[in-house]
Amino acid sequence: MDAKTDHLVRKLRLRHLDLLVALAEAATMRGAAARLHLSQPAISKMLGEIEGSFGARLFERSHQGVQVNALGATVVYRARAALNELARATQDVDAMHNGVAAVLRLGAPSVTATVPAAIVRLRERMPGAAVHVREGRVYELIQRLLEGELDCVFGAITPELLSSQMLPRLRSELLLDDTLCVMTSAANRMAARRAMRWADLRDAPWVLPPRETLVRQAFMTAFLNDGVTPPEPVVEAMSSVTVGAVLRLDPTLLCAVRLEQAVDEAARGGVRRVNVAPAVSLPSFGLFTRSETLEPPTVLKAFADAVRQVGATLASQRFR
Repeated sequence: MDAKTDHLVRKLRLRHLDLLVALAEAATMRGAAARLHLSQPAISKMLGEIEGSFGARLFERSHQGVQVNALGATVVYRARAALNELARATQDVDAMHNGVAAVLRLGAPSVTATVPAAIVRLRERMPGAAVHVREGRVYELIQRLLEGELDCVFGAITPELLSSQMLPRLRSELLLDDTLCVMTSAANRMAARRAMRWADLRDAPWVLPPRETLVRQAFMTAFLNDGVTPPEPVVEAMSSVTVGAVLRLDPTLLCAVRLEQAVDEAARGGVRRVNVAPAVSLPSFGLFTRSETLEPPTVLKAFADAVRQVGATLASQRFR
């Protein structure tokens, strides 16, 4: 620990970190005081102590309230992560008192064949481990990872993420290539046909995700590259439950999904992949952790090993 950090540790208390986060979110002294059940003079005094410890102004004051500046935003980010880590430590200790050997907090997409298989492998290796899965968009999950709410995130390495300022704070490991898949009911005769071109399917009834998704954009590009106008969906849906249900109930429908979702749907039965050429790649999947020098906990290393094993198996099978 260097001299400046040692000075901060001696001067600041956890309540100071709580104040930083409260001020950034409330944007007024009054709002932060109400949230922390303190008086406004006490809030002002504590903020002075914080800024004195850092030797810099972290918030700009005005008649409208307080606004975190660039220096303050960096400090608030670290303060929020430290408080979240402390909260996770408390929860982990409580869980271990109740017989849990370790806790893993994982972010993942709502539909993935890799994560369930990796969790099973982890539980085989560490039967006492508990896994808490938070589902959502990878970009939002990465934010939660950096704020200390999650231990790791399994997700696609999207262009949005590659262009963000979060990337230098992450350690990522590429694990699984992804591709655009066309699925239909096992009763649809197209499922048994040899490879067709995208243009051959322009008149088919499609189930597709919204236009802003990577899958829909890749789908449209595939048809445009084949010289035809992309078809409009007869059903537009994001929910894997909805997509799977309509495919099984209506054998005429086709849908476009990621490989991860295709593997998951095929395992449930009743649907098959339609062979379409040329293949269309999607952003690869990886495992994200925070870029830090601390030794990762055993449960995180064990889960990363499990994801690698499952990813290698899926890559060798390539889903037929």
